[in-house]
Amino acid sequence: MYIPKHFRIDDSEKIYDFIESNSFGIIFSNHNQRPEASHLPFIVERGEGYLYGHFARPNTQWKDIGQQEVLIVFSGPHIYISSSLYETNLSVPTWNYVAVHVYGRVEIIEDLQEGIKSLEKLVTKYEGSTSPYSINETNRQFVEGLSKGIVMFKMKIERMEGKWKLSQNHSKERQFNVIKYLEQSTSEDAQQIADLMKQNNQ
Repeated sequence: MYIPKHFRIDDSEKIYDFIESNSFGIIFSNHNQRPEASHLPFIVERGEGYLYGHFARPNTQWKDIGQQEVLIVFSGPHIYISSSLYETNLSVPTWNYVAVHVYGRVEIIEDLQEGIKSLEKLVTKYEGSTSPYSINETNRQFVEGLSKGIVMFKMKIERMEGKWKLSQNHSKERQFNVIKYLEQSTSEDAQQIADLMKQNNQ
């Protein structure tokens, strides 16, 4: 990913936090000499340095994915920034956004119990602690049966790139003009980008 120095994030904990908050990603690889991508939910294990996920078994992307480096992209809020917010017409519009790219090697999880544990973590994350649903002894046999229809995997994280493009290459005056404008918007993305820009200026 092209990242000018103004926008680069090297703090791995900040990147991990972002992945946990934006964990529905896109995994890219080459399959039969063609680019292929799947939209999947992921679980990140910071201590292990792994991302966990699963393919539907009929999705053939998994069949040769272990033989190459793959890329997983996580996207956050994004918004168009009009150059009308600047003090001069000698400017151009842009797009502010936050994104993370993660590179690594995928290992197919052959052990059923290891795979079920990753599914349990996925369900716990998205159901929340107060949900009446969980994977437990009442439905484990059913889940194990359905798991034959998926291919569980983990990816060892070899490299992470974080890009927080939040107008850092503009003057403070311009940045505050953008923040003020975004705060007046009803768009959730606009509000989130405004909050991130304010954090950058604290």
